[in-house]
Amino acid sequence: MMRPSQRLRAEDGFGLVELMISLVVLNVGILAIVAAFSSGTLALLRATETSTASALGDKQMELYRAITYAAISLNTTAVDGTYSGDVAYPGTRVTGTCTAPVAAACIPTQNITAAASPDGRPYRIDTFIITQTPANGRALKRVTVVVRRPTPLKTLFRVTSDFDQSTG
Repeated sequence: MMRPSQRLRAEDGFGLVELMISLVVLNVGILAIVAAFSSGTLALLRATETSTASALGDKQMELYRAITYAAISLNTTAVDGTYSGDVAYPGTRVTGTCTAPVAAACIPTQNITAAASPDGRPYRIDTFIITQTPANGRALKRVTVVVRRPTPLKTLFRVTSDFDQSTG
């Protein structure tokens, strides 16, 4: 029989304890790496979505930059409740017959299907056009393009540009 002091100095079973501690430490490290990959993937997906939305919004704004001041207007047949609920919509908008050479410049709300978008996700593009008269007295048309994710509805990109009569 071993005396108590000899039993305290014995290292029987200590290898098993070391093995269990090392497994726990390795497990924590591996889980941290998996979490980092998961959050990195999510960040890349969000960045892709935002970048595609900005490209779609800039493309829509370029349609207005390519037409004359008189042609900047919207056909309001496709307006829904979301359109009028945006902060860029003050209640009055520039409407008229569409004289733009590109029909997409006159559509207030466009739904881009997943098949038609560059990254395979659906998007919604809302365009708002209002008139303003600043202090100098020269009338402006303010065009705001908002690109959203349709479900759940979330604004991804917003661009605003002012056009005056010197644009033709």
